[in-house]
Parts: sequence; structure tokens; C-alpha cells
Amino acid sequence: MSAPVRVALLGCGTVGGQVVRLLHEHGDDLAARIGAPVELAGIAVRRPQRDRDLPVDDALFTTDAAGLVSRVDVDVVIEVIGGIEPARSLMLSALSRGVSVVTANKALLAEDGATLYDAAAAGGADLYFEAAVAGAIPIIRPLRESLTGDRVHRVLGIVNGTTNFILSRMDETGAGFAESLEEATALGYAEADPTADVEGFDAAAKAAILAGLAFHTRVRAADVHREGITDVTAADVASAQRMGCVVKLLAIAERTQDGRGVAVRVHPAMIPRTHPLASVGDAFNAVFVEAEAAGRLMFYGRGAGGAPTASAVLGDLVAVARNRVTGARGTGESSYADLQVVSMGQTRTRYHVSLEVADKAGVLADVANAFARHDVSIRTVRQEGHGDDATLVCVTHEATDAALSATVEELRGLDAVRAVASVMRVEGETA
Repeated sequence: MSAPVRVALLGCGTVGGQVVRLLHEHGDDLAARIGAPVELAGIAVRRPQRDRDLPVDDALFTTDAAGLVSRVDVDVVIEVIGGIEPARSLMLSALSRGVSVVTANKALLAEDGATLYDAAAAGGADLYFEAAVAGAIPIIRPLRESLTGDRVHRVLGIVNGTTNFILSRMDETGAGFAESLEEATALGYAEADPTADVEGFDAAAKAAILAGLAFHTRVRAADVHREGITDVTAADVASAQRMGCVVKLLAIAERTQDGRGVAVRVHPAMIPRTHPLASVGDAFNAVFVEAEAAGRLMFYGRGAGGAPTASAVLGDLVAVARNRVTGARGTGESSYADLQVVSMGQTRTRYHVSLEVADKAGVLADVANAFARHDVSIRTVRQEGHGDDATLVCVTHEATDAALSATVEELRGLDAVRAVASVMRVEGETA
């Protein structure tokens, strides 16, 4: 066997602790797969005296993360502290010296992945991040390596377990958003401050990473159109059920019709119950890939949690450690396509529009004319009367987001329309 591969671990929380345990429990197997044993050089934490009940010497813990990363005996850095700083500075320090980095930091990759890629290329180091998207689900490497000989047309997925649990409970029980969020919090699926999840920030960061890999284009979180699920109502979910659909928070990245651009978005959408993603319940994640030669592929599993995420981290560790032992380098950044990231207004999809209207003659014609003036074709209409009022539900054919927005603005000004109750996109084929 070769000399040991020395690892610096940055962070020892839920994920970091599981990384330590798995390194201890599977050390012999990992050594056989790598061709060299793996040793922890140190573990950077904020509170080294905290009782962690881990199978390591307490002397390995340090508060000096910068010092640990700069040590000459460190071969690989594993970063699981999250956030932008000091994670970015620590990783750049390692990469610039030729030390490979394994990270789970979706926020940093989505905001400034280009800087990390450039540093890795300049230093001759590997940058691996399977754990940054969908936990243990292997989606980064298939996009980065397995499908690199193919042409990906679309990636869509459920990449946030908290929102998927909430929407699944709304669908199963008929409860509203607030009640379902409360249940998610009580069960530990939602953080005390769930903003990053329910407002779509977490999913948007993951969408940016997936889009960049799938379309060989640098995409940042700021390029992603983002809508959360806080405005999804029990009525929306019930309306989806009547259409044979379910509501999911989807991350979608797709080529434009002319092939010269890419649209990246995160928002709630109705999808038919026959779609493979519709059956993804609880806090599970799934990513659906549509490629030219490979066809349709789906990757499914637990998208978060200490053990699943640590599994992805160790998979990357084996890869970069093996590269170091053999003197090879792994796959770097591929951004040659440099496609234009188009605005949400140019994106085409179908829409479910629910209107509260006066129940009188001529209303449907007025509404239909408003859609027609903006070149939005109506596919189906359903009306339910409530005394002097009625609910009018229109499902459109494909239209641009800009055209639909203009239509909704006009609808709000019609005398017969009391309110635009909800607007939701419809993805996938429905009857």
C-alpha cells in the first residue's frame, strides 16, 4: 500500500460526525479501494471541548481551521461547515496548494463556484461535491461524467426534503401550509427558521449547480428564478387533485427551443400523478434527467441527513484519494458551451389560473378575450358556482411567462373578476 492519505475535516456537526464514524467503521475497506489508508490529520471545530462521542483522539480537534488547512502533511480537505466564509477562503487556500477538496457546500458552489474551479485548475487539485445536491443520491457524477458524451435537454427534480414533506402532507390530509409546516418542524424536517427551504433558496442553489453541469455553462444562484411554497393553499392542492395532479416544488433546468440558451427556475408546480416524480413523498428527493441518447433517467433517495450526506462525502473522498495515489486528476469544470441564461419571462410552460368571478353572463367571454389578447391559448375551463360568485379555473397551453403575467394583470382589472386567487405552473403531460 501507498503512504496514508491525510485528511483535514472542517466541521464536525451532523454530517462531519457521520464522516468520522464511517471513516472509523469502514477504514479497511476504504484503504483497499483507494490503495492507501486514510488518516485524519485534524478536525476544525468552533468548540473543541464539546462532548461528541466519536471514535477519535480529542487531540485532533482544533479551532485553527486556517492552520489545519495549510499544514504540509494534509492531502485532502473535507469541508462540511457550510456558508460562504470562512469556507471559501479555506478551500481556496487548500486548492491553490494542490490539495484536493471535497465539499457539501451548495451555497458557496452556487454563488462562487467559478472561483473554486479556477483555483483547482491552477493548483492541479480536484474539487468534488457530490454531497452538495440531494444527499446520498448520485446525481453530480452522472451529469459530470456518465452523461458527458450525451446531450442533456432537461433536468427537473425535487431537491428539498422539507418542502416535499410539507406538500406531501397537504396532499394527503387536506391541511394548509401553516399546519403542515408545523408538523414538519415537530418531526425535525424543518429548521427553526425554515426560510431557506420554504422560500426556495436551498433548491435554487442546487438548481444552479445541476444546470451548470448539465449544460456546460456557468450558472449562479442569482440566475435562477425562485418562488417558494408559502403561497400554496389547500385549495390549490385540491384543484390539482381534481386534475389528476399533485403539487411539488420543482427545480427545473432546460435548454431553450433554439438550443442557444438555458432556463433555470424553482417554483411550485402541478405535475400529473402518472409522472415518476409525483410518487416521491415524505422528505425524499428525486432528480429526473432527459437526455438525447440516454432518454429519461431518474435518481431517487434520501436527499439529506447526516449518514446519507456522509456517504456522498466518502464516495468523493475515495475518488480524490485514489487520484492522489495514482497521480491522476479527476474531472474539472466544463463550461465550454457558455449558453445564455434566459430570463423567466422568456420561459415557456403551461399554467393553472384560478379566478374568483361574478356568476353572470359574459364573464367567460371577457376572460377568454383577455387570454387571447396576450396570445395565451386556453386548454380547459372549469367553472363552479357559489351563489352570485363563481370560481373559474383555466388551464392554458404553453405560453411565455411574460405573456401569462400580462394576462393576469389584465384579468385583475376586469370588472367581473373579483380576484385572481392563484396562478400555478403545470409541468408534464396531463389529460
